[in-house]
Amino acid sequence: MPNPKRQLSRRVYPLRALGMGLGGVVVGVVLWERNAGLAAWLCMAAISFVWPHVAHLLSRRSADPYRAEIRNLLVDSALAVVLVTLMHFNLLPSVLLVTLTMVDKITTGIRGLWARSLPGMAGAAVAGAAFNGFQWAPETSMSVILACLPVMVLHTLSVSLVSYRLIRRVSRQNQLLDELRRIDALTGLYDRGHWQEQAEATLHRHHATDEPACLVMLDIDHFKQINDQHGHTVGDEVLRALARIVLSNVRATDCAGRYGGDEFAIVLRGMHLDGATAVAHRIREQVQALQLHEMPGLQFTTSMGVATADHRHSSLRAWTNAADAELYQAKAAGRNRVSASSMPDMAPVV
Repeated sequence: MPNPKRQLSRRVYPLRALGMGLGGVVVGVVLWERNAGLAAWLCMAAISFVWPHVAHLLSRRSADPYRAEIRNLLVDSALAVVLVTLMHFNLLPSVLLVTLTMVDKITTGIRGLWARSLPGMAGAAVAGAAFNGFQWAPETSMSVILACLPVMVLHTLSVSLVSYRLIRRVSRQNQLLDELRRIDALTGLYDRGHWQEQAEATLHRHHATDEPACLVMLDIDHFKQINDQHGHTVGDEVLRALARIVLSNVRATDCAGRYGGDEFAIVLRGMHLDGATAVAHRIREQVQALQLHEMPGLQFTTSMGVATADHRHSSLRAWTNAADAELYQAKAAGRNRVSASSMPDMAPVV
């Protein structure tokens, strides 16, 4: 993931060049109206059209580009106030430049940067006013007002675009974090918490609309022996292999999760018992035929229990108990098989 600190200079550079360039146009209109001398024009040109590129170059060549860019941002604020003094404090462009300068500091997201810029701005105001003879001409002509409009519009749009991109990036990162929070790290299936949320929603939908749904509970036969004989690393690979088979056999509308240990649970939405049983048999057959790349001699099997959603299931726990009861039937019948019932005996809720 890109480092935001290292990207600060690249992110600020186009905004600085645009903002100071447009600001220079406004200052130029004011200087033209008051017939300013060559020194004022050169000062304006250096600040508005040369400094943005110098600042970028200083940041790129610095051993610590982030700290160099912070210094550049502080210099930006001071130079903006120098432009204000060149205009003899012409009211509208002066307020505009100072305000946009402060906005730029705030939108960097660097805590307290705007406050750190105030001493430099105050010093620049005193030095610039002294250089220009403490002239005071706050009146703003229509020409200057019109020159300010592009600054207000383009600066606002550019800052909004940067903010929009930042919000979108943060939103994508939050979505990724939410996905990671819901996923079991070992198997890539949903973790138990998220699976339970989806299973409860499916059961509620069945109660409300009679939409069919089936719950498949499965675990690996003799998984403890696999761990004891081959080690937990091989056991983990067995879990991952089973999870891959499960994912390859469920639809996007289904929800497969790791229930705990070597036990998995699958909610098949909108599916009747015959379809769910076919899915379970397909998974069982693929598991039985699987050969691990690291352990080609190791074969394992799985047992499964399938239960349809029923109005007698007053809670997810009752539905899970019904599927568990079928799973125990499969194990009692010799393992490596699927047991299913459309009208399960209600297991007591403990």
